[in-house]
Amino acid sequence: MIPGELAGLPLAAAAGAAGLPDLLLLLIAAGLVVLAGLFAMTDAALVVVSPARAAELARDGARGARQLHAVATDVVRHINLLLLLRLVCELTATTLVALVAVDTFGAGWTAALITAGAMTVVSFVVVGVAPRTIGRQHAYAVGRVTAPLVRGLGRALNPLASLLILIGNAVTPGRGFREGPFATQIELRELVDLAEQRGVVEHGERQMIHSVFSLGTTIAREVMVPRTEMVWIESQKTLRQALALFLRSGFSRIPVIGENVDDVLGVLYLKDVVRRLHADPAAEELPVVELMREAIFVPESKPVDDLLSEMQAARVHLVIVVDEYGGTGGLVTIEDILEEIVGEITDEYDVERPPVERLPDGTVRITARLPVEDLGELFDVELPAGEVETVGGLLAQALGRVPIPGATATVGGLQLVAEGATGRRNRIESLLVRRVADTGCDGERSPDGAASADRSRRVHESRSEERQPADA
Repeated sequence: MIPGELAGLPLAAAAGAAGLPDLLLLLIAAGLVVLAGLFAMTDAALVVVSPARAAELARDGARGARQLHAVATDVVRHINLLLLLRLVCELTATTLVALVAVDTFGAGWTAALITAGAMTVVSFVVVGVAPRTIGRQHAYAVGRVTAPLVRGLGRALNPLASLLILIGNAVTPGRGFREGPFATQIELRELVDLAEQRGVVEHGERQMIHSVFSLGTTIAREVMVPRTEMVWIESQKTLRQALALFLRSGFSRIPVIGENVDDVLGVLYLKDVVRRLHADPAAEELPVVELMREAIFVPESKPVDDLLSEMQAARVHLVIVVDEYGGTGGLVTIEDILEEIVGEITDEYDVERPPVERLPDGTVRITARLPVEDLGELFDVELPAGEVETVGGLLAQALGRVPIPGATATVGGLQLVAEGATGRRNRIESLLVRRVADTGCDGERSPDGAASADRSRRVHESRSEERQPADA
């Protein structure tokens, strides 16, 4: 007998001993794969299900909601059990397919490759993608249907599930969750939604609580004042000029720069200037560099919740945001972060301009700093995302140049018209947006806009880089 035949004897003997035909083995394997998909679908659904929402469904008398609530309140143990059952089904199905492959092609690389390839594709599609998608899309419907089965399995295999939790905590670095489930943001968010539905909290309070949850996923770049809108003062300016700039701008803290905006030396405080000039009026000719305080720098990718904690600990109200190239990206104040929670904060000196204003002719006037995704939600259209963040940047991208008043472009079925330029840089402050028919001319410029752009380009080429004035 040749060596290949000797190697194939154990698996062939196992298949023969079972006394089952290959077709029946494949049918059993297919059933196990479907069962594994069911466990995966239930697992994905339980991750999304909130015990609070399940309890609400149970009080409404929804079928299966009571069992779902019982499973959701002890979700860790049941998820461990579902993972175990899914692995058992997948591995058993793979073994059965391997037996059929060996019986058909003989023991060797052919049978191994066919088994590995077939089960990888089947497991990925039937167990990995389709069931999990359905479980997340219809979490509560799937949960209510499968909860009785999961609860029964949990009762029968409770010792095994408890052992799995202990083993998982033992092999996991750090302290494990021996008490089982713990609250998640999903559960807390849905508790807030339920509280609003019952009138316990107001709509504005619900939005504030959701904004607190969003702080962890918001970065400094999203809330900062960009460098183009920063007010700063050069280090050689005097305290008299600084006081005039404080009064003119209305700010109480202003960055001090050296050679350019990327060279931030410190931060000048209005209180320090007023205190010094009150004590010694002759000090108004002193350079601001003698009174400035140390500046704190943070990367633009820093989460806002961590930044707020650090600013509170350091007792500072203003930090400088640095971009990935080491330059100044902008600045963030505590007020900017608080506005992410409570909304826009204005005082008696602020000129409040609504970010979105609907005009009588159907046109919408928006601020140039409005996020692109907000504009898409406003008109219910899909707009390109990722490359630019604001509507002003979207217009500049479509034009291929810096927009000037009157510049027009069509993006995603929306016509964008620039208006309201301010400052020596002629920065666009607002845009007019209207819905247009899809003519396939996205990004095209009007002839008048192109002509005015050429004139503007010739003017700007003759200018050196402008900076915010600091002279009194």
